[in-house]
Amino acid sequence: MIVYLETKATRQDIKNASEEYGDYIKIVVDVERKVLAMGGRLHADAEEVLLKKGSRQRDLWGGGYDINTKKVDMQAMINLRPGQGNDSMEILDPDFRTKFMKLVEDLL
Repeated sequence: MIVYLETKATRQDIKNASEEYGDYIKIVVDVERKVLAMGGRLHADAEEVLLKKGSRQRDLWGGGYDINTKKVDMQAMINLRPGQGNDSMEILDPDFRTKFMKLVEDLL
């Protein structure tokens, strides 16, 4: 299940988002609108929800959250953007990394 967040996640939100992988949740963050979508099988699933809600592709960055360890990663296929200077699955730009982490910390 994809969960869309504008405010802090509840335990139920995290439970719903973890249906696909159990202890791991895929996350996509809109670094400009400061919203997050999580869950689903692919990052593209959450990305699609954000795009339908008015996000712009260039503002969306993906990663994941391990429920048990509380660790966040910044790797996703949707992060591959050679035209935008990100030729890796990892978020390379320090500014986007900081914004991504801040939103994940604020909303999760």
